Amino acid sequence: MKGMTFTKNFRSPTAEEWYIFLPSYKDPVTGGAPGKAIIHYNLYDTKHIFINTTIIFDDPELHNSKNHQLVYFIADEIVNRLVGYADTLLSVHSGDNSYNAEYKQ
Repeated sequence: MKGMTFTKNFRSPTAEEWYIFLPSYKDPVTGGAPGKAIIHYNLYDTKHIFINTTIIFDDPELHNSKNHQLVYFIADEIVNRLVGYADTLLSVHSGDNSYNAEYKQ
């Protein structure tokens, strides 16, 4: 994951949006970040606190099913770096490599 960097694009009291930069990948329309992570904090329900995280990859190469393990690894690293060890509901949007996951302590 050398070279993976993040830039915070937006922050509100309950959410953050991060651009994800990966070497060798880019958004085909803008030429910029190939991915975006939206982290929404569930601050109202104190019984079951989850952080809802959505990751969207725009580079078509990351939509190819042959890169499923890479997408899974990148998404896991994003959760570890940006969310940490909090209980997290994850939704990854990456063409054929899209999936949902739950991280619980």
